[in-house]
Amino acid sequence: MDYRLNVTYITFGGHVEVQKYRYLYFMIMFMVYILIISSNFTIVGIIIIHQNLHEPMYIFIAALLINSVLFSTVIYPKLLIDFLSEKQIISYPACLCQWFLYYWLAVSDFFLLSIMAYDRYVSICNPLKYTTIMQKTNVNIFLFSAWILPAGLLLVVVILSAKKEICKFNLKGILCNSTVQTLHCVRSRIVNIYGLCIFVIFVILPVLFILFTYSRILVVSYRCRGVRRRAAQTCLPHLLVLINFSCFFAYDVLLSRLELNSSKVVSLIMALQVVIYHPLFNPIIYGLKISRIYDHLKKLFCRMV
Repeated sequence: MDYRLNVTYITFGGHVEVQKYRYLYFMIMFMVYILIISSNFTIVGIIIIHQNLHEPMYIFIAALLINSVLFSTVIYPKLLIDFLSEKQIISYPACLCQWFLYYWLAVSDFFLLSIMAYDRYVSICNPLKYTTIMQKTNVNIFLFSAWILPAGLLLVVVILSAKKEICKFNLKGILCNSTVQTLHCVRSRIVNIYGLCIFVIFVILPVLFILFTYSRILVVSYRCRGVRRRAAQTCLPHLLVLINFSCFFAYDVLLSRLELNSSKVVSLIMALQVVIYHPLFNPIIYGLKISRIYDHLKKLFCRMV
């Protein structure tokens, strides 16, 4: 019997001094996970409770924050288990599942940010058509597409990868992301080309669309002083979130293709930044920079104090 058939587990090799600092790692990441859940759901709860926030822009923000919680849930429970385990391992099917969920939710973020950019573009550049375009049915279609389309196309990559033979059983990182491809005995040209097409469709094109819409908004806002303040208040948070997430996502995708031989400490720090900063960054930005949400947050904290 082929020995490889008996090997069903992948070992994570990206942990640093995990045996020595396991409880410190666990407590820090557990508190971060709780903070991510509480901060994101606080904003989502405010949007759900208050009627004046039942508008497309705030619905899209709530969807983005829910997506951040789901993204974190794909990573943190397994990460916390690994910190307390003697061996940091995962079965290959579970690794593929985490890989799929990780990129599905990450790509959905780009779709949601594109929808939010379009919402702001229509609101500021074509305000008379806003209520017609952003009807409840259209909003539901946008949200449905943001989650279903990426899932369908990314599932093809996972199925193709599952059929590939693996010769390595050690991942350099702490989770199953793009580095999974380094486990294959022979890299598939079809998977690489298909993955590149997905990257262009789901990342490059949405980013270009977002930049185009905000450039148009910028032109309109400078022509009309009355919309300048509204544009700054609603568009700046979206741009900050886009820049933050794009930088981390680009690093994550290029990691396996460039095969950088960086130290384990540097790799661990970069991996933790991807899973910590983005889910925490979103509620902070939207909570502080969107005036309506900020006003409700102040009232909430005043009542608690």
